Amino acid sequence: MKLSALFLIVLFAITTACNTPGQDSEANLNSKIDSVGYSLGYFYGTNLASEGVTEISTNGFAAGLNHGIDQADSQLTEEEMQIVLQTYQQEIKMQTQMRNQQDAEEQIQAGNEFLEENALRDDVQVTDSGLQYRVIEEGTGASPSETSEVEVHYRGTLIDGEEFDSSYERGETATFPLNRVISGWTEGLQLMSEGATYEFFIPGELGYGNNPPPGSIIKPGSVLIFEVELIDVKE
Repeated sequence: MKLSALFLIVLFAITTACNTPGQDSEANLNSKIDSVGYSLGYFYGTNLASEGVTEISTNGFAAGLNHGIDQADSQLTEEEMQIVLQTYQQEIKMQTQMRNQQDAEEQIQAGNEFLEENALRDDVQVTDSGLQYRVIEEGTGASPSETSEVEVHYRGTLIDGEEFDSSYERGETATFPLNRVISGWTEGLQLMSEGATYEFFIPGELGYGNNPPPGSIIKPGSVLIFEVELIDVKE
């Protein structure tokens, strides 16, 4: 892949000036090119971190970049470099899977304990799937089917009370087809009528399972709590 000359020059400046990842350093942003370099470095670093790469040899990176810019002979063959990168990517993937599995096991255990206790409440009902719900206010309008499009207001929290999403916070309702959301929502909203407000306690397997949205505070296996107001059913 060919990079523009400007990008290579700026990236070279970044790599030769940066410290070991994890250490704080203040950039000199007195010029436009300094700010460009900082911006590229920041976005590049966050992209690496999102892929699980939190350790990298900046010396090795700068040396490889220098050799590439100078069109010098590489210290590794192209095949060796491909093997190194592929092996490293596989190691990161395995480590991420192990962490996710550990997180999921911890969340499932905590979630099961929460749901067992929550099911004992007089105002909580449990469906055959394990979905738990509480009626805050009943509605008098139409009820959706699995294929209906619905308009709702909602607030989502974890079992520790931390909020991860809210249409109320955004100041606008959400509209979506009911068969394109997590199964806990698909099942739960069919129990409601327009004008109703329910609270749902959704087990991990009826939520995101071990695959929560990227960048979310939701951990694999998490129980999700939603307060949902069904505003309109759009057939």
